[in-house]
Amino acid sequence: MKRIAIFASGAGSNAKKIIEYFTHHAAIQVALIVCNKPGAGVLSVATHYGIPTLLIEKEQFFRGNAYVDELKAAHIDFIILAGFLWKIPSALIQAYPNKIINIHPALLPKYGGKGMYGQFVHEAVLAARELESGITVHLVDELYDHGQMVFQAQCPVLPGDTAATLAQRIHALEHKHYPEVIEQFIMQH
Repeated sequence: MKRIAIFASGAGSNAKKIIEYFTHHAAIQVALIVCNKPGAGVLSVATHYGIPTLLIEKEQFFRGNAYVDELKAAHIDFIILAGFLWKIPSALIQAYPNKIINIHPALLPKYGGKGMYGQFVHEAVLAARELESGITVHLVDELYDHGQMVFQAQCPVLPGDTAATLAQRIHALEHKHYPEVIEQFIMQH
C-alpha cells in the first residue's frame, strides 16, 4: 500500500476529491493531511474522513527538518500538494526526490513562479488575452512551478470571462483530472 500525504492550505476542495477517489483504493491510501493554517477547511475534511492531520509551522518547516521525521514516521511514500501555498524546502525535496506532485492552475511554463497562485494566475491569463488556460500537474523541485511536467489539460478562455468564472472552469479540470493523474503516476513509480 502506497501512503500519500496531502499538503493543503485552504478549504480543501482538491484534497476532498483526492480523498474520495482513493477511499477504497487497493494500492493507494491517503494517510495524512498536512496543513499550515489553523482553522483551514481542509482540517475539517480530514476529520470527516478520519484522516490524521499534522499542523505545521513556518520556523520548523523552513529552518528545521521540514517535518521529514514526522512524514517518515507516518510511512509516507508520496506527497501531493493541493492548494499548498508555501514553497517546499530543499530538505523535503531531498527526502522525497521525484515523489512530490503539485498542481498549478495554468499551462506552465506560462504564469508560474513566485506569487502566481489562485486568482493572480487567472488575472494574468486574462490580462494577456490568452485564448486558453488550463492545469499543469508537475513534480516539485527547488524552483517554483518548475519541475518535470506530468500532465496538462486545457480549457478555453471565453469572452467576458472574469478571474472567478475562469477559476470555476480550472477547478472543474483539477477535480476531474488530478486524482487520476496522481494514481497513474504513483502506480508507475
